[in-house]
Amino acid sequence: MNSKSHLVDNLFPTQFNCAQTVFSLHADELGIDEKTALRIASGFGGGMACAETCGAVTGAYMVIGMKHGHYIGDAEAKAHTKQKIQLFNEKFKAVHGSLICKELTGYDISTPEGSEAATEAEAFTQKCPGFIKSACDILAGEI
Repeated sequence: MNSKSHLVDNLFPTQFNCAQTVFSLHADELGIDEKTALRIASGFGGGMACAETCGAVTGAYMVIGMKHGHYIGDAEAKAHTKQKIQLFNEKFKAVHGSLICKELTGYDISTPEGSEAATEAEAFTQKCPGFIKSACDILAGEI
């Protein structure tokens, strides 16, 4: 497997969010520069700032979209993209049990109190890197 998960610790959590980390690690192979990838993914961290879909997951969706996304109004192409997303979801949930940030971390990081509690409990350093690494490993597989 040609996973990028070993590079996670260089980017997260001190510099970038989960979505930025996943998406930017794939920038070269997607034909975009790292700065553009970081900007595109910047609003998707923290479960899109509302502790919903995990940033590692949304970053992976961006990678899948760039690799397999449809760009013409073709039902078959649209179905192919959807299938790749569903496969990713299935694999990620098999490992972590959820796609939802607040369920994965155990904290609603969309609130100042939740974010502070997650920081104190070291959720960002102890849990989130695992989600990012899993997303990268799944992307390196069949997707």
